Amino acid sequence: MKFKNANVLIGNQFIEYTSFVIQKGVFTEVNEGKSFAEGEDAVDLQSDYVVPGLIDLQLYGVEGYFFGGEPTVENLRGMEDDLLSRGVTGFLATVATSTDDIVLKAIAAAKDFRVHSKGAFLGLHLEGPFLNPKKRGAHPESLIRKAKLEEVKHWVKLAEGEIKMMTVAPELQDEEVLSYLQQNGIILSAGHSNATFAEAESFLNKTITAGTHLFNAMTALHHREPGLVASIFEKRIFSSIIPDGIHVDYAIVKLAKRELENRLFIITDRVASSSSGIYRHKFKGDHYAMPDGTLSGSALYLLEAVKNCVQFVGIPLGESFAMASDYPAQVIGLEKRIGNIKKGASADFIVLNKELQIKEIWFRGELLT
Repeated sequence: MKFKNANVLIGNQFIEYTSFVIQKGVFTEVNEGKSFAEGEDAVDLQSDYVVPGLIDLQLYGVEGYFFGGEPTVENLRGMEDDLLSRGVTGFLATVATSTDDIVLKAIAAAKDFRVHSKGAFLGLHLEGPFLNPKKRGAHPESLIRKAKLEEVKHWVKLAEGEIKMMTVAPELQDEEVLSYLQQNGIILSAGHSNATFAEAESFLNKTITAGTHLFNAMTALHHREPGLVASIFEKRIFSSIIPDGIHVDYAIVKLAKRELENRLFIITDRVASSSSGIYRHKFKGDHYAMPDGTLSGSALYLLEAVKNCVQFVGIPLGESFAMASDYPAQVIGLEKRIGNIKKGASADFIVLNKELQIKEIWFRGELLT
């Protein structure tokens, strides 16, 4: 199919009057600011925005499908269908600190679902249990522990590539564990960490290449004890942030963006209501909390998060969308395949009107809505 007169996001800039071709599920031609020859048949998008499918590297479920609490194939399928309907064409299903049984169930569900997935499910993100109890947030202290090499070897071998990312407190882990995980292609992200500035300097941009929900559950920025946040700023590693105005004030999102620029990306950290299991999230209107009132996950979807970055932080529209597509794709090394509109990439894209309302969602060259 051919499309013309689109306002297409290329990198972090919108290019007007762009035309493109999709064939066999990929972009085969992208003509920046150019149309086809006179008379060639093409869909006229009439200057609508066209952005890559969005990518969420950390969420636990959607309402009705809480994979993080009940890691089943059914919940993965429900997550994928719901997210695709909202323009999220790539996601890591996340499991927080849990029992060994829950982790093994998540690995089994991911492997079983792989052959049934439509392709938006990219794998697992394990946020814990190898965290620092001093920065546990909503994670149960009784289940947080130091990683053992034999344990992580067992998980990695059993997962057969389904574990894509892990959030750990690096200051408490043995170097041989971190090195093993990195050598097996798992992105390691510092989070729920009480690392000092000096400790962070020793592992950032080495075994640890990302930061998890910046500012939340990590040593704060302080003028005498700069901590993990200051080291992340200095080392300029990719770091996620939750732009809901609750987990992080928008003024702080603005500060982080100024410091990290194209290394800051959006996650939703979305959870779902649950009345059983370890995580009994209660919906509070604009966020979720544990029964004792501890802030847990957000109620965001990625498109809403992008709009928040534009409206409340003042980040340009193109850059805000890149924070939810190109940059997370770079984090997991898939930027050549997803998160971008360019020749050879998967034809995953959203058509939006000037009010940023979704008009069409395309996934692998097929119109979903």
